[in-house]
Amino acid sequence: MNISKAAQATGLSAKTIRYYESINLITAPQRSDNGYRSYGEETVRELHFVKRARETGFNLEECQELLALYRDKHRSSAQVKKLAQEKIVDLRDRIKGLQAMLTSLEGLVTCCHGDDKPDCAILDELEKG
Repeated sequence: MNISKAAQATGLSAKTIRYYESINLITAPQRSDNGYRSYGEETVRELHFVKRARETGFNLEECQELLALYRDKHRSSAQVKKLAQEKIVDLRDRIKGLQAMLTSLEGLVTCCHGDDKPDCAILDELEKG
């Protein structure tokens, strides 16, 4: 299938698919005589896999590791579980950071009068750095 059909089948943009190809994340598609890409079932499965992994929070480097394990029929599930557990720790840390940002921003909003006057406690606090 061509890139637009692969994009439609996977829910990824053609630009994203070309990028994944350029960084050697997915198996390179076959090229026809006219140079057009032709994506086979294996590559489309990999694209679905990467899309799902990205939706679960894995970055591209981690996706590369997961794809290598996915392709390796002699892998150990313990390796995959370890990567997933590490991602859980990472996500929890990021959530804590986001919660701290939210608390800080809520505090700033509480201090602002939000009226027609130019004085703004939010801007004053941000200025303090």
